[in-house]
Amino acid sequence: MSEAALLSVRSLSLDFVSEGRRAQILRDVSIEAPAHKHVALVGESGCGKSVTMRAIMGLLSSPPAKIIGGEIRFDGADLLKLPPRERVALRGTAMSMVFQDPTSSLNPVFTIGDQMRTILKYADIRLGRARSRAQRRVRVADALDQVRMADPDRIAAAYPFELSGGMRQRVLIAMALLSEPRLLIADEPGTALDVTTQAQILKLMQDLVEAQGLALLMITHNLGVVRESAAHVFVMYAGAVVEQGPTKAVFANPRHPYTRALMACTPKLSGAESMRGIDGALPDYFAAPPGCRFAPRCSLAVQACAKVPAHEPVSEDHTAACWRLEATA
Repeated sequence: MSEAALLSVRSLSLDFVSEGRRAQILRDVSIEAPAHKHVALVGESGCGKSVTMRAIMGLLSSPPAKIIGGEIRFDGADLLKLPPRERVALRGTAMSMVFQDPTSSLNPVFTIGDQMRTILKYADIRLGRARSRAQRRVRVADALDQVRMADPDRIAAAYPFELSGGMRQRVLIAMALLSEPRLLIADEPGTALDVTTQAQILKLMQDLVEAQGLALLMITHNLGVVRESAAHVFVMYAGAVVEQGPTKAVFANPRHPYTRALMACTPKLSGAESMRGIDGALPDYFAAPPGCRFAPRCSLAVQACAKVPAHEPVSEDHTAACWRLEATA
């Protein structure tokens, strides 16, 4: 991908320390999110996707988390070297998050409008921008209109329990858009929604990417969602990116055994192939294998897998980190 990506994570390594024990949670993670692009970070639960997102947003607690190497660049600036005040100022202004569960992310005792105006007030303070209460009401209505909520004034006056799951998810997206961010990170958007509503939410987010030039980083375990919406995909296993490339290229020619195993877990509408699970489980991060972390679950593993594999080119902008790429050709 382009070196001028809005978000560029390079060789990020992160440890957790607990009761004197150290675990490497992220190992040399590199991902990018250019403006006007929708990219996805995909992998099974526990593989490090959300930790990566929290590291980007500066939401990790230290201790136990400790970044031990790499860089996180946003618009050219290394976020890990910014003063804490500047880092906090970016969060909720130039960078915004759409959290996974709209029910737990909204306060049940305040109206939607109250919560959105509070978010907007603090964003204005961080940006040094003066705005009256009336102007904030207008901006909240505009944000709700952006996410295609009919009758924004009624929605703003409602409490979260008065809205459906899909409507609450749209409200979270509207909240994330209040400060007109350049980077939007979506953590499993629409997971708790029915298929039709989920498709509408994903279409909405894609339209926002195209209309506003956002860089969208979506975190998900749903390969069907990735295939239908993302331009570029990063496949993560046990804290490491094992394959990355344009979505069409990766789905047409998956080369890492883990990527292939993930795709085999996806139900096929034709019924021609049975769905298969992946034997074994993610490693204990406090006792992870020193080389390829997927080796204990991989049928192609050989002695060389005791060493960490480097990313090798598969095709243009498509790479995989595996010692047995010749066996998956």
